[in-house]
Amino acid sequence: MYPGASVIQATITAAADGWRLDRALADAVPTLSRERLKVLIAGGKVSRDGLLVREPARKATAGETFAVTVPDPVPAHNEAQDIPLVIAFEDEHLIVVDKPAGLVVHPAAGNLDGTLVNALLHHCHGSLSGIGGVARPGIVHRIDKDTSGLMVAAKTDRAHEGLAKQFADHSIDRRYLAIVAGVPAPPAGKVDAPLARSPQNRKKIAIVATGKRAVTHYRTVERLRRDAALVECRLETGRTHQVRVHMASLGHALLGDPAYGRTKQAHRAILETLGFRRQALHAARLGFIHPITRTALSFDSAMPADMQELFIQLNV
Repeated sequence: MYPGASVIQATITAAADGWRLDRALADAVPTLSRERLKVLIAGGKVSRDGLLVREPARKATAGETFAVTVPDPVPAHNEAQDIPLVIAFEDEHLIVVDKPAGLVVHPAAGNLDGTLVNALLHHCHGSLSGIGGVARPGIVHRIDKDTSGLMVAAKTDRAHEGLAKQFADHSIDRRYLAIVAGVPAPPAGKVDAPLARSPQNRKKIAIVATGKRAVTHYRTVERLRRDAALVECRLETGRTHQVRVHMASLGHALLGDPAYGRTKQAHRAILETLGFRRQALHAARLGFIHPITRTALSFDSAMPADMQELFIQLNV
């Protein structure tokens, strides 16, 4: 084992038999992206039976076990910042936070500080899982900047790996509340439509035949008087912008959505009066098995004040 590194034992699954090694390892180790694994393979950080494997395109065989050496992240250049957090749960392994709308999850171009990661570094005194690398310590999943609600972050690599496996096998209970234009008919259903970057606009996500499978279960919670509805969306998968794109595909885009919505004049007037300038989407429930204690955990978060006010105005 290299100093300053951890080793993950990865066994190729039956489903990944015959795949490229980088793809098969990404399937076996959901905490590492395929691109990251390509770099690790090429850098001599992947071995089988003590022999280095340096070809990402090498065909993998079901049952093969590889040792993946993951260097510890270099000291984070992210600053710990004293940003207030609403904490739903915390122990020595993980933390569940109720993220406000407007808070970016992790640093990126244009948002190098003032993010959830900066806040977590301060709150957790730097004790976050290193699997996400320098830019994303502790981050197992994310929600959009302008979406509010519940997120879990990992303090240890073991917790990170356990949570990532649950996200990968779709066993996490994630439910969002959305205020949408119109009233869905039927009032409940399922959208099973693959998502990928839009060929026309790389900043947007679209339903693309060659995309990754994405499944959203929706049900109408309440019809609102002004041609809108409160809808609960349960994610079977967790793709970027999934709820936003899937609901828009039904003709019921989220109110306030700047990318996927076409706001009706009546709704636009209400949004402008309230100063509501985000998609009306809130991560209201998060449930999972604690990766260390194996205890079933479930958390609920009420709609934030801005969405509650929008709900009220649409129902008068």
